[in-house]
Amino acid sequence: MNILLIGGAGFIGSVLQRVLRSSGAHVTVLDIKPAPEGVTSDYVQADIRDFSAIAPHFESRDLIINLAAEHRDDVRPISLYDEVNVDGARNICRATSQAGVKWQIFTSSVAVYGESSEPLNEDSRIAYFNDYGRTKFLAEGVYCEWLDEEADHRLHIVRPTVVFGPGNRGNVYNLLRQIKYGPFLMVGDGTNVKAIAHVDNVAGFLAYVASDRVSPGIYNYSDGPDLSINQIVELTQAALGRNIKGPGLRLPLLVGLALGKLADLAAGMLNRSLPISAVRIRKFCSSSEIDATRMLGTGYTPPRDIREGLTEMVRVHV
Repeated sequence: MNILLIGGAGFIGSVLQRVLRSSGAHVTVLDIKPAPEGVTSDYVQADIRDFSAIAPHFESRDLIINLAAEHRDDVRPISLYDEVNVDGARNICRATSQAGVKWQIFTSSVAVYGESSEPLNEDSRIAYFNDYGRTKFLAEGVYCEWLDEEADHRLHIVRPTVVFGPGNRGNVYNLLRQIKYGPFLMVGDGTNVKAIAHVDNVAGFLAYVASDRVSPGIYNYSDGPDLSINQIVELTQAALGRNIKGPGLRLPLLVGLALGKLADLAAGMLNRSLPISAVRIRKFCSSSEIDATRMLGTGYTPPRDIREGLTEMVRVHV
């Protein structure tokens, strides 16, 4: 199996490339980042916004996997979401067709669903509330257009929830760090549920899909059980050996959102990103229950337990 792994130097990609290679696949990483020190082969530094730079590297591939994306909450200019996530997808699909490659795996996101108090499956209503979710859904449309080009094209779209693990500095890491070192201020009542996933499990599922044991289609990815913010706080305190129940100080949701909007105004005036924003407050206080029944029906068994993974993060990696 000859695989081109786009975004393979990122958080999930770095784990996935190791899993794929351990299974015997030949993997070439294409990433906007420079090659890591000591890597001299099977690595291409290129920007997916530049078709001429990426197209030559699609030749003679059996599978194209795309993990590349602009995903942070503070991306500036905002046009980068469209340029990378949507226009980049067009370049990838165009290069795939030009090279005659018939199979692609695209990593989208549960952000396409937006907020919901009900478990979300692959047929749930699309209701994104930020540019990341919007452009991920538009990118899915680009891939579906590619799928319809030829009868023998195959496409898997995987929609992971929030992913955490060693080496990540995202939302889960920041939450655990605030609880561990303080100050931590709960916004809302903490009963909202968060679907999360360990990076080893997500990478394992993508490798499982790449092993050609999964029917083409769309798959949510989430590790159960989904935990409330209050439960994550309690798990973190227990992992640290603290006999503390509850988060302590709480801030009403409306007050938190107001502070987030003020932070956005300040960030605009200062022309810099701040750790607080209206989008981050909204995401923190929203529920994200993900129905991963379809994924579990493929026969894949995640290698990591979610509670054990969180405990390890708190004790070792935060």
